[in-house]
Amino acid sequence: MTTTLAQRVVVGLKSRILDGTLAPGEKLPSEADLIDEYAVSRTVVREAVTRLRAEGLVETFQGRGSFVLAVPEPTTFRVEASAIRTQHDVLAMLDFRLGIECEAAYLAATHLTPEGAEQVRAALEAFSAAEPGEAVEADFAFHRAVAAATGNRFYLDLLDSLGPMMIMLPRTRLPDEFSHTDAAHVERVRREHDNVGAAVLAGDADTARAAMRVHLGNTRRRLMSGGSRSA
Repeated sequence: MTTTLAQRVVVGLKSRILDGTLAPGEKLPSEADLIDEYAVSRTVVREAVTRLRAEGLVETFQGRGSFVLAVPEPTTFRVEASAIRTQHDVLAMLDFRLGIECEAAYLAATHLTPEGAEQVRAALEAFSAAEPGEAVEADFAFHRAVAAATGNRFYLDLLDSLGPMMIMLPRTRLPDEFSHTDAAHVERVRREHDNVGAAVLAGDADTARAAMRVHLGNTRRRLMSGGSRSA
């Protein structure tokens, strides 16, 4: 619920930044004003500002507040789902993610803030509570929360450019027993997420990196096994 409320605040502020209502260099409304405007808690407001900061839209200065930055140019990096056609392409995407997300987990554990920890916990809880049809979005939300917890907006930009298709495509190429509707598969992924999340929340950077490598490596092994059986 907190994550959903924070997203509403993010959308509202982001639209004002993008349409110029809040100009570069202008200070965001105070926490008290945002609490009144959106009828949310201080925690929700702080999470929303953290997300805007992670997107490179605002910068926060101790004791002065948060100020709007110039809107960055749209990223030119995009991977369309239609461009990933074969199992080889999906394996290459997993290899790419291994190189990125293992370090993201390491940095998330190293630079964890209370706001980042809350997002990771919320994502873990949401995945555990997700219905089978919601598993892909909830899975992506967890990986996105880890990226956001790094405090490095480029990790977040990269995962946003990939989107939930980075989760969906490997699953569409797994055999039926590993499909995203299979409860046993979802439970395996939940345990792997729990291991990553626990290490990040404990500030154990090396274990967080290793746990993410195990998680993505298991996905890769399942995909290769499924491909050999279908060949």
